[in-house]
Formats: sequence, structure tokens, C-alpha cells
Amino acid sequence: MEKEMEIVSQAKTSAQEVGLPYAGDLTPEQAWLLAKTGKAVIVDVRTPEEYHLVGHVPDSQLVPWQSGNPAVLNPLFVPEMERRFSKDAVLLLLCRGARRSVKAAIALKQAGFESALNILEGFEGKADASGQRGHINGWMFHKLPWIR
Repeated sequence: MEKEMEIVSQAKTSAQEVGLPYAGDLTPEQAWLLAKTGKAVIVDVRTPEEYHLVGHVPDSQLVPWQSGNPAVLNPLFVPEMERRFSKDAVLLLLCRGARRSVKAAIALKQAGFESALNILEGFEGKADASGQRGHINGWMFHKLPWIR
């Protein structure tokens, strides 16, 4: 098995072992390896405002999990994912701090997507003591490619 697909297989096995209700988790570095080799697609589940104003991963696909202010569940999330991707695609879900992406991964697992994985830490990562993100962990912290 290719190194990249072994990463996916290990994430799925770990998820089953601990009883996660979704396919599994990957580190930002693992996610980037899969995406840059074309083995997976990064799906950013943040709002369009976050995606465009804060920044995003090159070639990532935006499918918001929530919309509006106050934010409510996007009722078109699963139908949009079904329209864009096959259920056997390796999809790597990314949000700000890896909370919405977990919820999206659960919804996709329930909809029959077997390889919708959460990217740990999110794009901006955990907030530090002063409430700022990007200083403790996350995609940006690891200096992985992103654009604004």
C-alpha cells in the first residue's frame, strides 16, 4: 500500500479502536502530504468570510458547515458534498479549530462517506492566553501553505 493511503488506513483504524463516530483524524502535516500528492481533497468547512478574509489552503474546496449570523447549520452541506464528491473520495475536513470539521465528518459518515477525515488543530489552531490564534498549533502555526 502506498505511504499516503497507509496514513488514511491508520487514521481509520485508530478511529475504530477509540470509537469515533467518523472516519478519523489526521495531523495538518499528514493532510498536506495527502493533498499535495493528489490522494485527497481538503474541504474547508468554515464560512466564506473566514475562508477569504483569514486565508485558506491552496486548492481547497469551500463547503460551509454553517452559515448566517448567528451561525446555523447549513442544510445544503451534505447535498453539496454529495454533488461534488464521490462517497469513496478521501476528504480532509478543515475549520478554524477542528470543532466544526468533526461535526461535518460525523454528518458525512452518516451519509455514507467512508473517508471523510478531520484535520486536527484546524486552520488557525487553539487560542492562546490572550485569545489569539496561530501561536499554539494549527495549519498556520505549522507553516504549511496557505493564501489569503
